[in-house]
Amino acid sequence: MEGKTLAERLSQARDESQPVQAPEDVQEAIEAAHSAEPADETDAIVQQAKAMRDRFDGTDAEQAAAKVCLIVDDSRVIRKVSAKIAKSLGYVPVEAENGEEALARCKKSMPAIVLTDWNMPEMDGIEFVRQLRGIPTPKEPIVMFCTSNGEAKDIHEGIGAGADDYIVKPFDESALKAKLEKLGRG
Repeated sequence: MEGKTLAERLSQARDESQPVQAPEDVQEAIEAAHSAEPADETDAIVQQAKAMRDRFDGTDAEQAAAKVCLIVDDSRVIRKVSAKIAKSLGYVPVEAENGEEALARCKKSMPAIVLTDWNMPEMDGIEFVRQLRGIPTPKEPIVMFCTSNGEAKDIHEGIGAGADDYIVKPFDESALKAKLEKLGRG
């Protein structure tokens, strides 16, 4: 995201259907910049831009990414239900409908948690997880299969591909929360 203006960042977030919220500290910085006595209008704009840059770069951006849950499923209904559960657990849900789209999102910004289906078009969950684990990152995401493939051989294959845990559909909020707490992310 380096080098992009705030307007470009907001536009990209809107295009990716991610909610964009101006945190209170950003609003306070903008108000402080307005209340300061700048030499001219350009100085005021520079102060605003610096406040926004400092908010969206570095530590705060890393902290925001730490609470992102990527939901990968070809079923829009399952993505929406999973997103609701993730949101109730304090995560910012981001959706992808197949492994290729999910991999592209992870290359841009690695989420904290990935909930992925197995059976999807373009790239299935197994291949997605294998490729995801090949992306160099300072902190690997927790990956959980959320699939109807519930036989022992399926679970072994999913964990062998690089998943951290496995939950069989249908699941509810309490089951997902218990799994995430067990993994230290609930």
